[in-house]
Amino acid sequence: MDKQKPGLSDAYALQTPSDSKRLYAGWASSYDQDFAAGQDYLLPGLTAKAFAAAGGKGPVLDVGAGTGLCGQALQALGVGPIDATDISPEMLAEALRKDAYRDVIEADLLDGIPVPRGAYRGVVSSGTFTHGHVGPEALPALLRAAAPDAQFALSVNAKHYEKAGFAAAFDRLLRGQWIKSLTLPELRIYGPRATGDHRDDTALIALFQKV
Repeated sequence: MDKQKPGLSDAYALQTPSDSKRLYAGWASSYDQDFAAGQDYLLPGLTAKAFAAAGGKGPVLDVGAGTGLCGQALQALGVGPIDATDISPEMLAEALRKDAYRDVIEADLLDGIPVPRGAYRGVVSSGTFTHGHVGPEALPALLRAAAPDAQFALSVNAKHYEKAGFAAAFDRLLRGQWIKSLTLPELRIYGPRATGDHRDDTALIALFQKV
């Protein structure tokens, strides 16, 4: 019997960085076809469009870049240069094949991102801030990598936003004058061909600038 392919339920069940590395090591080569195409995954492209529409410019850091779907969408919109960071070297290897990135950086967001302070004029993230992945404790690492007035576009699973503490975290950042101009458009994560329990899930795109 063939081993069952990884899927969204496996991703949402992740609990540790080691879990993430194991899952995505086995999923990287088939992710684009089996998940992104198979589930009509719209979020990377919508995140890229929201970033560009907000006036986002490069250099951009794509956080939790995975196989590079958001970076590919940014490139198609004329945004660049783009660097990718992800915890999975196998996913980054797939991202490099798309020829959308200047550089790739293997990193656990909870340990920080090994880039110079203020190196990026834009930061995007699609699909990383969700069930079983990364919470708002990673936001300081993203802010450190961003230059003053850098544009952010971070997708956050709508069901996860309040429960995981994102609402409170963004409120603290606004009150502390670390960020400004926060808006939260809500978009569908998947298109009409999606199946399964999560087919109607939505994400909030946190659009803001670093002060």
